[in-house]
Amino acid sequence: MKIAIINGPNLNLLGKRETDIYGNMSFEQFLETLRKKYANTEISYFQSNVEGELINELQRVGFSYDGIIFNPGGYTHTSVAIGDAIAAIKTPVVEVHISNVHAREDFRKLSHVSGKAAGSIVGLGLRGYELAIDWLMAH
Repeated sequence: MKIAIINGPNLNLLGKRETDIYGNMSFEQFLETLRKKYANTEISYFQSNVEGELINELQRVGFSYDGIIFNPGGYTHTSVAIGDAIAAIKTPVVEVHISNVHAREDFRKLSHVSGKAAGSIVGLGLRGYELAIDWLMAH
């Protein structure tokens, strides 16, 4: 099974930024644990702070991978183009947010991704990525 993890803006700063919300572990460290736990699954990883690069990556893997785990970060609330990219591909996408976006600022309650994704996992920390892998493997 091939699963792509795609992270959006500022997620390259995990472990350094707002550790009270996002924790102390970098995503690269967490990714090592995921790859060990799911050794029989090919997990690719891509992160960008640039909207167009995220769309390009969704399109690149969106017809050949078995699943995509996507944390669009702040673009969740602003990018119609990212939502359109998800609607245009065949691979199922699970939207993941580390924090509970619904318990934060009002503007974070709007998602241009949720309605196009197979499902959303919100507010469960990095564990949300594991739950997304489990769901994708079962489906």
